[in-house]
Amino acid sequence: MLLRKTALTVALTTAAVLLAPAAAGAAPAPDRAAAAPAPHRAAAAPPDRAVATTAAARTVIVVGGLSGIAAAYEPLAARLRADGHRVFVYQLPGLGLGDITASARAFAGYVDQVRAVTGAATVDLVGHSEGGLVSRYYLKRLGGTAAVGRYVSLGSPQYGTYVANILAFLGLGSCAGVVACQQMSIGSAFLADLNAGDDTPGPVRYTAVRTLQDELVRPVDNATLRDGATNVLIQAYCPLRVVGHLGLVLDGTTYTVVRDALAGAPVNPSCFAL
Repeated sequence: MLLRKTALTVALTTAAVLLAPAAAGAAPAPDRAAAAPAPHRAAAAPPDRAVATTAAARTVIVVGGLSGIAAAYEPLAARLRADGHRVFVYQLPGLGLGDITASARAFAGYVDQVRAVTGAATVDLVGHSEGGLVSRYYLKRLGGTAAVGRYVSLGSPQYGTYVANILAFLGLGSCAGVVACQQMSIGSAFLADLNAGDDTPGPVRYTAVRTLQDELVRPVDNATLRDGATNVLIQAYCPLRVVGHLGLVLDGTTYTVVRDALAGAPVNPSCFAL
């Protein structure tokens, strides 16, 4: 009995971290300096007010992962803002616990809101963990490629993770009933559909970032994409850099990869970036 309770605690903790970065609530209006769109029920953190002023500046939506709040992505948003980009943070509906396809449909509406408010022809997406899957489903299955210029995933289980499968091994059933976790399990019907055909449809430039120390995406190479994507393993450039799953949002070296990807430049990570 004690073993089972311990297993349940571990499982729920694992699920909570897998969920980390994305909370529910009314979708905030994008930039307050512009006319705000009608409130949207999908969860999304209040986009920041900074208006990009440089020629290279882009409109960027940071897409949160399973079970986090917008504040968890503020360090990443602040870096993007400092580089002159106009930044919006999207929190997954229902903490990202539910059906990923439903989250992607809600996200599609949010992208439309952002484009309407900013006048941007295209936006760039930076998705962490589940957020990368939500974004990619939007691109591949919901016609999002015409609205997006760049896609960057950070530790997204593009081909699933054994961490999701292990809950069944612990006797807790299929992901303790968490639908998104079930969909991120290796071999799930959701991933089979998402990964059928081209991984990188449309004119979008795709970059997938991963780290050897990712404790939630195992094997770590399941965070890669095929069909012409730029796949970046942090330790291939910086062998001594230690970056965990959540650390991908905070790590300075990882951010230099994001910055290069958004600029359309060759990847040249700075191993000493803070």
